[in-house]
Amino acid sequence: MIEATSCGGVVIFRGKILLLYKNYKNRYEGWVLPKGTVEQGEDFKDTAIREVREETGVDAAIIKYIGKSQYSFNVPEDTVEKDVHWYLMMADNYYSKPQREEYFVDSGYYKFHEAYHLLKFSNEKQILERAYNEYLDLKKSNLWGNRKYF
Repeated sequence: MIEATSCGGVVIFRGKILLLYKNYKNRYEGWVLPKGTVEQGEDFKDTAIREVREETGVDAAIIKYIGKSQYSFNVPEDTVEKDVHWYLMMADNYYSKPQREEYFVDSGYYKFHEAYHLLKFSNEKQILERAYNEYLDLKKSNLWGNRKYF
């Protein structure tokens, strides 16, 4: 078994959530949240910020830690057990540019119900729900978009 750790973000701007569409060799891969592998010596927050920037072109700020999802998949030589640490993040505009080298062909900001239904993986849907509820709580308390919580 191979253990792997990734970090990613639920990026929100004006109530909409940033998603990526992956299409590998013209095969539907689905809509996902931006995430990627922790590099040696890198802390989880830095990984989340870097991966969001690399995959989407978005410079997002971390608001708070949301939680961890876990899943496994098979590679020819072994099984990979993956932990993904997720952060609620804030963008300051609607700009995004999908990273072609990673086979992302589209990206954009979607309303919660749209994003929820577009997401391919149930563990990402759960993280989205948790992050969006945190966002709504912060917004209700007039804390979203104001630097008090950093």
